This record gives sequence, C-alpha cells and structure tokens, in this order.
Amino acid sequence: MGRRLVPLTLDNLPDLPKRCRSCVFWELDPVSGEAAMQAGKPELEKEAWISGVLLEWGSCGRVAYVDDVPAGFVLYAPPAYVPRSLAFPTSPVSPDAVQLMTSRILPGFQGQGLGRVLVQTVAKDLVRRGFKAIEAFGDARWEEPGCILPADHLTAVGFKTVRPHPRYPRLRLDLRSTISWREDVEMAIDRLLGAVQKEPALRPL
Repeated sequence: MGRRLVPLTLDNLPDLPKRCRSCVFWELDPVSGEAAMQAGKPELEKEAWISGVLLEWGSCGRVAYVDDVPAGFVLYAPPAYVPRSLAFPTSPVSPDAVQLMTSRILPGFQGQGLGRVLVQTVAKDLVRRGFKAIEAFGDARWEEPGCILPADHLTAVGFKTVRPHPRYPRLRLDLRSTISWREDVEMAIDRLLGAVQKEPALRPL
C-alpha cells in the first residue's frame, strides 16, 4: 500500500475536499471573506492566497495520500498571512510561531494516526526552517468538522494552552520539545503511515 505526504501546491489543490478548497475562512479577513463568498469566487481567492504564500514564504501545507487517494491535509503559515487570526479573542499568535490553520482527515482514514503524522510533518518542516513553535486556535466546544480544529485534538497531539478561553483557546507546540524525536521523525512518520489502511492488507507468504 503506497502512502505519501507531499507539499500542497496549486496542482494538487483539487485533491482537497470541495468545501475546503473553496473555503477562505483563514485566508481573508471577515469582511473580505464575506465579499468573496457573495461574489461567488472563493476558489479563486484560495488559489491566489496559496500562490502568494508559496512565492513569498514557501510551503504552507501538506496533503496525505494512501494508494494515491487523498486521505487528509494540513494548512499552516505565519500569522501575517492569516488575517482571520486577528478576529479571535485570544489573538495574536506569538511572533516566533507559525499558525496551524486547519487540518482534516477524510472519512475512511480517521482514527489511525494520520492527524499526528501531519502535525509531526509540519513540525519537521518548521524546525528545518528555523521556527520555534506552532500555535493554533482551538474550538473547546467542537461538534463537527469545520475550519477550526478541536481543542482536544490539539492537546492530544502535543499542544499546550497558552491563553485559555471558554470557546477559542490559543494553544502552542514548542518545537524545542520535539528535539528528542526530531532525528527519529522520519521513522515515526513511516511507522505511523505504515499503520494506515482502509482494510487489512494481505502479507505475502
């Protein structure tokens, strides 16, 4: 079973769920986001955002595939590229951190470790690029998939609350805490990806 994690580009943007590739919740401020929705062009705004971040900052996402089938994705960028973050009561994101914007594991691949794999992949990328931390706004009352990650999920993959809030706490993963597994992260990712499967795989005799 082939499993791979690749950088998000305009070429593989169509592999994201339709709702996600037309969502500009994080990419635009509330007023601009509403205008884009009313104009019926959120997909174009999403493409423009990804293109701009890739040109100015570099990789801002990863897409996970299992047997060439999209299984999940993650988006992240410095807070300067994430206008919506300023609308949260627990903003701003710390200046030494990159914001984990959103992540999604698609049905059929959930509960098998891919969410942790995506976070580890982001951490590895940001350590290499010299950043100190990842921060995210969590939803403490999360009920269904949306643009904001469940606070419980973030704490489960290593984040700690740095600014509490009854609904939207801000959480942080200090990349210095990942030094102990940084050298083994490739092995960890391979091991976790190796455990991901939609159905039991037959082993050759």
